[in-house]
Amino acid sequence: MTHLAYLFFDGPGEIFSSFGLWGFLAVGAVALFGVFLPIASWSDSQRREREAFYKADTMRRLAEASGEGGKAAIELLREQNRLEWMKKREGLKIGGLITIAVGIGLGAFLYAVKGPADHGVFMVGLIPALIGVAMLTYVFISSGPTNQA
Repeated sequence: MTHLAYLFFDGPGEIFSSFGLWGFLAVGAVALFGVFLPIASWSDSQRREREAFYKADTMRRLAEASGEGGKAAIELLREQNRLEWMKKREGLKIGGLITIAVGIGLGAFLYAVKGPADHGVFMVGLIPALIGVAMLTYVFISSGPTNQA
């Protein structure tokens, strides 16, 4: 019985010669986009919802505990917001530096492949480099104070 399956998937002939590869890729695509990504997205949203619930419950209990507890809860919330903001700024810094490096590398690659005689095709590397410069400019100039309170 298995010889029929072998003939169907890898057997001679022009019609089914590459059906095995197609079948493998089709099953892989369905498994990735139809099963894995929805389950991963759902579990991540459940985790975030649970964390938000526990955080809100903790803040409520601190605020109800005493007069000093309310001040401590607000200070804790401000500290968490400040740490989140710093983490976002660091992510933008790293992203900007990586994008600048990609632009420089792309320009050098195109210069080596095409040469300077092709009317500056290597200048395409300026596109990601300038995007990185814009990200760094936002982080250092336009994003506000470093220490938010």
